[in-house]
Amino acid sequence: MAKKRDEDLFKRLRDLGVRKSRARKVSESLRNSNRNAPKAARRAIADLTGAAAEVQDRINKGPQKRKEAAKKAAKTRAKNARNRSESAKKAARTRAKAKSHR
Repeated sequence: MAKKRDEDLFKRLRDLGVRKSRARKVSESLRNSNRNAPKAARRAIADLTGAAAEVQDRINKGPQKRKEAAKKAAKTRAKNARNRSESAKKAARTRAKAKSHR
């Protein structure tokens, strides 16, 4: 039960690096559908557009959100380190007091 597909489109998609199963679904859906934009083709367009946007963002040193997230993470690590240090100092003072009261 092989479905007919647009071989030129299939080959072109494969040359662009699209996975074989995705290229097959798109080319079959376009060939077998009388609708203007079948679901498989719309999904493929959305996925490829998203991938292109991601590549573009990484070429342009990433979106601003990545930079902000990195700064927030660094700030959080520093805050946690400060809290650990303060807790350790407090524990040391408590141990010193307990030792001197014996």
